[in-house]
Parts: sequence; C-alpha cells; structure tokens
Amino acid sequence: MAAAADLAAAPVPAPAPARAEVARIVAFFEALTPHSVAQFDQYYTPDAYFKDPFNEVRGLAEVQRVFSHMYVALDQPRFVVTTQVVDGRQAFLCWDFLFCFKGQREPRCIRGSSHLKLADDGRIVWHRDYWDVAEELYEKLPALGTLMRWLKRRAAGS
Repeated sequence: MAAAADLAAAPVPAPAPARAEVARIVAFFEALTPHSVAQFDQYYTPDAYFKDPFNEVRGLAEVQRVFSHMYVALDQPRFVVTTQVVDGRQAFLCWDFLFCFKGQREPRCIRGSSHLKLADDGRIVWHRDYWDVAEELYEKLPALGTLMRWLKRRAAGS
C-alpha cells in the first residue's frame, strides 16, 4: 500500500506541449534585445504578474517597462538559462544574468531563478524571479560591497 501512495505523490512528467512552450520562452529570453521587448505580447498574457527583488508589477505594459529599463540601466545584458524544470503548466528556470554596469568594462554575473506559470495558451501569466541582491549585487559594488561583506562576516560570527 505504501508503494502505491509513493507513486501517487511522484511528479508527473510535463506533457510535450508544455516543454515545447517553455523551450520557446527560454529561446526568446536568451535572444532578448531592446527591440524584442515589443514582442512580449507573444510570451506574456495582458494581465501578467511579474516580481523580482526590485519590481512588482501587473500588466503587459508594466512588464515590458521593467525589461526596457534593463537596457537603459545596463550594458550588454543577457540571460543564459542553465536549468529547466517543467511540471504541468509551471516551469522553474535557473539562469545566469550577464551584464556590465554603464561606463564599466568588467562583466558581471548574477545567478538566479524564475518560477513561471503558464496560461492555457502557453504564455506567461505569472513570473517570479529569485536572486540574492546582497550577494549577487551589493557585495560587488565598491563601497557598499565592503560594508556588505563586513556585515555578512559579523552575522556569521567570524
């Protein structure tokens, strides 16, 4: 009886259409440009929700604004998806976000993840990004980084 219960709780592989929809979304984000932000309506529903450590917005135009601002604030931003997990109409993506701060040549990398929920038509209805702002960004800034690393050591007791 326990074996049957274990099987019932096991995750069911995502149907092929969901995997194909996620692959299409991943390809779009890995090739994202300032001009392709205008194509978000092909990937997000009109009432899509988006949240990351700096933004929480609802609606296609607001999601586009967040990504358009990325190209204003940073040089050469791009995403490289390293892992995809698809379960039903949801996906969890791990990614590297590569960029340079404006006026700097040193490349930066933020490692994070996205939890996506897809509508029946395969577009994103809910998008939540997770990444550690302190470790991935603040610690890498010259003056603030020194303070953040000191605070981290103090909190760890060393």
